[in-house]
This record gives sequence, structure tokens and C-alpha cells, in this order.
Amino acid sequence: MLYPISTDSRTILNLDGIWKFMVENSEKNIDVSHPLETSDVMAVPASFNDQTADAKIRNYNGYFWYEKEFNIARILRNERLVLRFGSVTHEAWVYVNGNEVAHHKGGFTPFEAEINKELIEGSNRVTVRISNLLDFTTLPVGNFSETSDKHGNKEYNVDENFDFFNYAGIHRPVKIYSTPKDYIDDIVVTPEINFTNNSANIKISSKAVGSFDDVKIYILDAKKEIVCECSGTEALAKIDNVNLWQPLNSYMYTAKVCGIKDGRVIDVYEEPFGVRQVETKNGKFMINERPFYFKGFGKHEDTYVNGKGLNEAYNVLDLNLMKKMGANSFRTSHYPYSEEMMRLCDQEGIVVIDETPAVGLMLSFTFDVSAMVNSSYEDNTWKELNTQKAHQQVIREMIDRDKNHACVVMWSIANEAANYSTGAKEYFEPLFKLARKLDPQKRPCTYVAIMMTTPEADKCTDLVDVIALNRYYGWYMQNGDLKTAEDKTRNELLEWQDRYPGKPIMYTEYGADTISGLHSVYDEPFSEEYQEDYYKMNSKVFDEIPNFVGEQLWNFADFQTKFGINRVQGNKKGIFTRSREPKMVARYLSKRWNNIPNFDYKK
Repeated sequence: MLYPISTDSRTILNLDGIWKFMVENSEKNIDVSHPLETSDVMAVPASFNDQTADAKIRNYNGYFWYEKEFNIARILRNERLVLRFGSVTHEAWVYVNGNEVAHHKGGFTPFEAEINKELIEGSNRVTVRISNLLDFTTLPVGNFSETSDKHGNKEYNVDENFDFFNYAGIHRPVKIYSTPKDYIDDIVVTPEINFTNNSANIKISSKAVGSFDDVKIYILDAKKEIVCECSGTEALAKIDNVNLWQPLNSYMYTAKVCGIKDGRVIDVYEEPFGVRQVETKNGKFMINERPFYFKGFGKHEDTYVNGKGLNEAYNVLDLNLMKKMGANSFRTSHYPYSEEMMRLCDQEGIVVIDETPAVGLMLSFTFDVSAMVNSSYEDNTWKELNTQKAHQQVIREMIDRDKNHACVVMWSIANEAANYSTGAKEYFEPLFKLARKLDPQKRPCTYVAIMMTTPEADKCTDLVDVIALNRYYGWYMQNGDLKTAEDKTRNELLEWQDRYPGKPIMYTEYGADTISGLHSVYDEPFSEEYQEDYYKMNSKVFDEIPNFVGEQLWNFADFQTKFGINRVQGNKKGIFTRSREPKMVARYLSKRWNNIPNFDYKK
């Protein structure tokens, strides 16, 4: 799926802004052939939750509606017109002038529909019915229940099986874009580097709809000058003296793809791409044939008022803060992030681990590891969850969307699933096979392992290219006892190293909740002093492990969660507050990371 852009043959109508909004009332049927009867409004893109002053709506579970009117200029009526949503969380039914044009389930990937047949002269209307309900068939997973009040009205409850707030709404841009009737539908760019002579062969596969006489491709450098050209829907271009895409040193080329008919350019699309190679080798993670060391964060799309809605100012600020700290990477925990963020990371040279929304794939949560080290441990997770269909869908959609991004170096198939339980291997093996089959660049694949997934208990380590661990020794376990936590951290990492000497190992989460401004001469948990000592302890151990290839801490910034006795206005493990003010530990991490090179880090 191509990102909507304006070119010589395409234009964009932006539908972002103020939309009508209402929650669904089971006492009243909604007739989509008429405008919504509501005076309430919400801004798009953004979550609805934090835009309201009504606590009941803020925590609402169920079905709700958005609506907006728009006009299409007459000059565009003979073009192909496509309505596109960057994401709607979590399920959407879309109507144009009362006619259903699209249905999509999955809250973090785009979907679209041609709407020419539904359009009328004058004012048009797009109406969206949305559900934020989650259950054992969805990703993320939620514990779903349904009751009825004394009047028979249904009430829904979702107890999220994950530690972030279930923000919902139209989260990413809504656009109508035009193309000619004959158009370029998709482009796949696959670089192959010859490091000996500093050149690259670029395979470019184009999917054309309609009848073109030819497809002409021009490769443009960063100055938009043509460096080579080729033709055909399966074309090969060669770039001599190639500029590589490197971490924190981005170089972007553009594939300008032109559909030709009767000697004229009918459609043109420009796809940016970087030339780089990723692989795992001898216990190292390699970018452009050099060992790469991940420095950075787990993160969330989470800001005041916007919730999970796109906020490009925060995206720019977050990457600037990362670069100042010496960080070079983050993981899209725990869902694919906006296309706008991915394109920005391409430009800025930020390395990304791209993750599906497969979070919460377990029935119960406990830190009693002892029961799970038995190789025959079994609970009902893989019998009761029915997420395989949704999991396959999001892998397809994520890879289809992000396949050409140079910043994406690895796919994360899931976060903190019950990989310690019998049945996990049977569940995950076909998903890893699917991801590897779909990705034209053959990136490494991983899943992010929860605390209970010990070397003894894990059922699926042979599936992953990189061992990615979430570990909280010194916080959820050995809280306040960093000496014991250090021993536990070291012993487990050495065991992973011993069992899998050919696999790279990294931490994708580790952290301690810290209240900004809370200090203690006694190194008490929740204090800024304890957070700094916690990270110093982990750093010491990381530097002792030969195959340790990266540290992505949890979390970049404090973020909102559901209410609970363990959460004070959300999760406070951030290195920055939710408003992006640094905690004390940011100085220590900045000094460490700025002294660790991106490549060839020798401990």
C-alpha cells in the first residue's frame, strides 16, 4: 500500500479537523442515510478520550460514531478517488452518503476504499462507526464481558490485558487522494549492495492497474538528480558510488515510477528508499556488514490530549531528544506506529524494530517464575485465545505498509506472550514463516520475551534471529535490592549466551518507576537516585556479555494506563515525564550512549 502523496498526476484532500461525534445508544437506531443527530464534536486525528470533560465518555467501552462533510472539486470527478484512513482503533465501518464502502478490524494499520460511485454533486458525507472493544480474538487482547441494565441496554466492559490505556478513535490522518484510472498501485524496492565496488543493484517491482505501454523508473539522489534509470514492472537499476543509509547518518534515494501510455506519462509516484543491508551473524546484529549496537527505548504513541493520535510536533521533539542522548533506535511498542513517524525515522537515521499489536497473549500475569521453568508447563492460553487470524492479518498489513522503510531493521512478531506454555511453538511457527515469506528484504525476526520466558521455559527461541528480553530484576523482582538483582541479571544473560552462542541478545525493556522530583539519600525505589543506580547496575552487566547487542530501556516517557493501585496517573518508568521533561538519569544515559559507537562496540 502506497502512502498518499501529491505528484504531477495525484492530489490530496485532507479531511482532518473537527468531526461530529456521538456514542451509540442502544435505545435509538442510527440511520446512516441521514446526518448524525449530535452537536458534540471531536478533533481528528486524536483519541476521543482526553478531549472530553465527561468521565463516562472518557472511559467509554462500546460503539461510537464520527461524521464529516466534504466537497470534491469538479475537476477531480473523472479521476479515481480513494478515501484512506491511516488508522481507526480498533474496528471501523465506513459509509459515504449512507453507503458502506469499507470495514476494517485492527487499530494500527491503514485501510482505504474507492468512493467514486458513492459521490454526489455538492456536499458529501463520510460517517464512521467505531468499536473499541477487545476480546480473545483481537490484537491487542482484552478480557471482554457484556451486561444489560434494567432497561435492556447493553453495557460492555474491557479489562485490557496490557499496561497502556485503551485510547480509541480516528488516530491518524483521513485523506481522499486521486489517481488516474490507470495507476501505479504498489512499489517494492529491494536493494542489494556490492560492498567491494561500492555499488548497489536496486530491484524495483511495480504493480500497475490498467493498461500502460511501459513503466519508466528514474532513481533520484538526495538532490533530486537522476543517477540511473530503468523500465518495466520488474526492473533492475544499478547505483555506482552508492551512498548508504546508516544509523544517525541517513541518505535517501527516490524511485520515481512513471506509467507510460501513448508516449505520455499517465501516473507518477515517488517512493523514497535507503540503501542498507541488515542481518544477524555470529552472535552480532549487522548493518552494512558492521556490528551494530542498539541504544534507545521502548516507546508509546502517547501525548496529552491527543492520546494515541498523531502529533507530529511530538514526533520531531522525541527524535531530537533521542539523538541528543546518543540513542539510535526504538521499538514500536506495542503496535505499528504512524506512517508519518516511519518516514521521519527514515530521514533522521533512527533504527526501528517494528512490532505487531500482539500484546497480552496470555490468560494470567504473575512473576512467580518457579512454576514455569518446567519444560512441560501448560496453561490454557493457546487453547482459549483465538488470535491467529488477526495476527496473520496484521503481519501482512504491517509488512505491506513498511516493507520499503530503511529504518525498519527487524520485525517483532509479539510482545510478552505466553511463550513458556505448551502450545506456543505451534502458534508462533507459522507466523514467523509468514513474516519471512512476505518481507522482500528478509529482515531478522524476533518476539519480545516476558520475564517468565526463561532459558529453561522458553518454547520458541529457535524461531527468533535475535533474543529480545524484557527484564525487571531490581524492580518487579528484588525490588530495592540491586546487589541480588545484578547477580540475577548476569546469571540469566550468561545462560542465554551459553545456550545460544550464535544468536544476538538484547534488552527490549528494563526500567524502574520513578516519580519526577522524588529524591532519597537512602536510594529508595521510586526515587530518581534509585532509577540511576538501577540503570548503572544493568549497564555494568551488559558490558560483560559477548553477544549482547543492545539496550532499549522502558520507557522513553511516562505514559497513560488504566487506573490501578500500581499506577499513579499512568506508568512512571519514563526517562522523561509525559511532557518530555528529563529525569535525573537522562544525564547518565546520555553520557554512556554518546560514548558507545553505533558500530563495532567492543566491551
